[in-house]
Order: sequence, then structure tokens, then C-alpha cells
Amino acid sequence: MTTRIDGKDVAASVIETVKAGAAALKSSSNVVPGIAVVIVGEDPASQVYVSSKGKKAKECGFHSVQHTLAETTSEADLLALVEALNIDPAIHGILVQLPLPGHIDDGRVIQAINPAKDVDGFHVINTGKLTTGDVDSAFVPCTPAGSMLLIERARGKDLSGLNAVVIGRSNIVGKPMASLLLMANATVTVGHSRTADLPALCRNADILVAAVGRPEMVKGDWVKPGATVIDVGINRIPAPERGEGKSRLVGDVAYEECAQVAGAITPVPGGVGPMTIAMLMANTLVSAYRHAGQTPPSF
Repeated sequence: MTTRIDGKDVAASVIETVKAGAAALKSSSNVVPGIAVVIVGEDPASQVYVSSKGKKAKECGFHSVQHTLAETTSEADLLALVEALNIDPAIHGILVQLPLPGHIDDGRVIQAINPAKDVDGFHVINTGKLTTGDVDSAFVPCTPAGSMLLIERARGKDLSGLNAVVIGRSNIVGKPMASLLLMANATVTVGHSRTADLPALCRNADILVAAVGRPEMVKGDWVKPGATVIDVGINRIPAPERGEGKSRLVGDVAYEECAQVAGAITPVPGGVGPMTIAMLMANTLVSAYRHAGQTPPSF
């Protein structure tokens, strides 16, 4: 029988650990974890996402600040704000919401963040540490970190002898996901748009992670019976059955047919999505503990 991996439940358990850790840190060191979120422009989706991050931070007992900048903000002014946050002792995590307006170099801004406050895990120092296996001092990008927790709940922490396939090679999900699976001793293959016979590759996977941004691309006959399927995709498609102009969210996996074959599978929504913000809170807490010279809780 297929297990539906409930990301909401796992995320809730992470948040409870974060809340307890924040309270303990304040009690022992009088340190309140602080997170600063920077958004440039008025993209509606980004506004919603940033708002949800702020609410979750306050729920966790964090000091949370939001800097909302005009679309016309110069790159120099944005970099000056990042530098001010870098040296602010009350801030332990800095998150610059992407994408930025076209006149600003995303990469330059991300690399300007102090790696010790880069709770998104995008700085080259953090990505380098992850790639070389130095996870204890790195920040892992939130979506792959959350996906890995879901895999561990389904398969355990030691994945020795298992074949894992990651579809997608982005710096944000695909590559760090592959690194995490390698560190858990899985045999890892990264599939992408140039892979020959991708369905055949997937059929050999005990663990299949889809992160390509193509609605319901992974079909039931791509999945090995009993495999663990992690669907990172979030895609909005038309849903005329709900009424004119209506839409619905789907993943990169055709859920209904893949659930007939998989041993465990994440739904969309309610799978990986809740884990991303939960792991952002976890990374911020870890940063606060490190800055206070204390050992952070594990997740």
C-alpha cells in the first residue's frame, strides 16, 4: 500500500523543534534569533511568499524584519542594505527574495551576503561546503534539505545500496539534492533535458526526486514499484472543471498514476512545499546558535 508522505506534519515537527530551540537560546544566552527578508519590487507571488515567511518567523519567536524596496532600487543601494544586515548583530539570517529586477545582478547580491547568515544556502562558500561533505558548518538550501528529511522519514538516514535519480540539475534544488543523497550513501544519477531515455533511467530508481518545473511530466510507468517519489514541482495549470478561468496546483509527477506504483510519494500541494519554510526557520535558528557559540539542535 502506498504511503502518502505528509509534508505538513513533518514541517510542523520541525517548527516545534525550532520554537523550543529559540526559547532555550533566549533563556540561556538572551539571544533572540533574527531574520531579515529583503524584497525588491511588487511581484504578487513574491509578496505572498515573503509574508508567509515573516508570519512563520514570528510564530517561532524570532525577531523578524522585512525590507520592501521599490522596483527602481539600484544595485548599489541593495548591496549597501545587505552589508548593513551583514554587520547587524541582531540579524542571524538574511534572505533576498528572488527573482530580482532585471537591472540587478542576482548572483552579485547573493554572494554579498555573509555566508554565516546565508540561510538560503546559495553562497558559493555554503555550496562548496555541501559539495565537499562539510554539512555541519554549511547552510543547505531549504528545499533539498526539506526533501531529504522527507526521504529519511520514508527510508531512514542510511540509503546504502539504494539507487537515487534526481531529475533536474539546478543550483537551487537538483545539485544540492544529489550531494545530500550521496552523503547518505545512495548511488546517485542526475537526469535532465539532455538525458537519453529518461523514463528508463527513472525506472531503476529506489528514490526518485523530480525538480524540473514541468507539470505532471513523470508518469506512472516511469516509477519502479515500491520507490519513494519526492515531487518538488509546483505548477499551476488550467482547471476548467472548477469554472471558467480557474486553475489548480500540480507537481512534476502525475500523482494519481504514480501513487498506484510508488511505495511512498509526496502530494502537491502539501508535500515538499511546507518543508521549505520550515527549513528556513531551522537554518536561522542554527545560525543564531552558532553566533552565540552554542551547539544547535539537530533536525
